[in-house]
Amino acid sequence: MKKVLIIGAGAMGAAFSVPLIDNNQKVTLTEPYNLNLLKKLKNKKKFHPALKINLSNKLNLKKFSPELLNEKWDLIVVAVSSVGIDMIKNYLKDLKQKTLILVLTKGLKFQKKSKKLISMSEQLNLNKKNLNISILKGPCLAKELARKVKSYTVIANKNISIAKKIGKMISTHYYKTEYSSDVKGVEFSSAIKNIYSMIIGSGQGNNTSSALFRKSIDEMKYLIKFFRGREETVYGLAGIGDLYVSAVGGRNSKMGEYLGKGFSFKNAKKKFMRNDTIEGADLANEIAPYILRKINKKKIPLMIALLNSINKNKKLKINY
Repeated sequence: MKKVLIIGAGAMGAAFSVPLIDNNQKVTLTEPYNLNLLKKLKNKKKFHPALKINLSNKLNLKKFSPELLNEKWDLIVVAVSSVGIDMIKNYLKDLKQKTLILVLTKGLKFQKKSKKLISMSEQLNLNKKNLNISILKGPCLAKELARKVKSYTVIANKNISIAKKIGKMISTHYYKTEYSSDVKGVEFSSAIKNIYSMIIGSGQGNNTSSALFRKSIDEMKYLIKFFRGREETVYGLAGIGDLYVSAVGGRNSKMGEYLGKGFSFKNAKKKFMRNDTIEGADLANEIAPYILRKINKKKIPLMIALLNSINKNKKLKINY
């Protein structure tokens, strides 16, 4: 039995507790900033409002504190939003034990000081360079995982043996893990697919969307290679796998559909998706300062069209 701490009680963090507990791990779930959610979870049945299920009665729930991190854990799982990564980074700099860390959070950050795009794992390492970080990405919807629908994911670490060690903790008959040493490729693929799922969603018909899907893969390959990841990673779970799930149904592709119908982003958000978080749009705003200055626009016309649409709040114009 391993001791696992999950930071982030949202849909994915809570769902991730399911295979761990089924693997007989001792799991503690904590929430660093949504105290109202933690309070709701502490009812007798541990009903999760986003997942619409009762979590295991074996799951421990604790209020987050910096001291909690320095208890003896075999694995710390970071499942906060991309906005919350910076806060966790500041807490991890004081981590006293060499604990394995697994990052579920997807996204990229434009670092103004260095004028570079960095991944979530790189951001966590800014204050303390020797953290033992692995990442987990892939086409895994939280609601499906929580209900034990067969799901596949990829764990990446430059040291494959560490990735496999974590895989043994979490793998079940319904939750399968693959492994990669291409940390850059896996993280960047899993982030930018949110933008391309919006582009695919903008196609007014299956024929158009399928062509946009194919062209999106071409651009993703170029971008992953540009950021020093491996081209073949785009064809894996963090690339095509995750892109497929986002494109066939999700908030990003739904927003893309409205953009394809001629709505500006702000109008579509206000009229149809007022209370929804659109990860692709948030990412577009974050990475635009870098992409528009540093990358050959002729190589990524779909990406450029989407960035201009979001940042300038204009109608999406794609030449296909």
